[in-house]
Amino acid sequence: MTTEYIAVSQVTRAYQRSNGSLNALAEASFVIPQGQLVGIVGQSGAGKSTLLNIIGGLDRPTSGQVLVGGTDLRALDDATLALYRRQTVGFVFQAANLIPALTVLENVMLPLVPVRISDDEKLARVERALDEANIAHRASHLPGELSGGEQQRAAVARAIVNEPQLILADEPTGELDVENANRVLELLLRLHQEGRTVLIASHDAATINATERVLRLEDGTVIGDRG
Repeated sequence: MTTEYIAVSQVTRAYQRSNGSLNALAEASFVIPQGQLVGIVGQSGAGKSTLLNIIGGLDRPTSGQVLVGGTDLRALDDATLALYRRQTVGFVFQAANLIPALTVLENVMLPLVPVRISDDEKLARVERALDEANIAHRASHLPGELSGGEQQRAAVARAIVNEPQLILADEPTGELDVENANRVLELLLRLHQEGRTVLIASHDAATINATERVLRLEDGTVIGDRG
């Protein structure tokens, strides 16, 4: 029996412009069970990134409701929303966004800085995340010494170091060659197999074909739901 984990109901995100408002999302609604692997597709500007940002607590909807694990994100103040992001969500973006002056280990450690656990436990979590992302052998290297695929695997390690139950990946293979894209995809699939809920927005057919359900967006509206 599956358990409802994410419930998006009539969500609209409007941005004000000089010539009026633009709806990046327009009354989007769907439910995602816990542990599901979902692909999100649509043309550029369809609302994929906006949707992930709202589910991840990086943005707030203009109207509508988003529940994650029974929590209404609208009801959270900024501090509590930041805690939600830190404890519940792991973000993987198209660009790895690693800090150039820090080693891979130090980059992965960053999300744990405000967490009230011992230094030994922090290091243990970092080492587990590096192992899971298959990047532990590059822990002492700077991002500039890594290939694009290695940088993205380091970014995935950083995303999972807080052991989140929800992974949001926005074009995670968009800047990678086929070989490295496959490695990152395999890693995301493994995270799903471990029981995490994983949402992947992508233009890449191989990535989307690997998901078990596909939401299709057009002009901010969900026009297809195949699973």
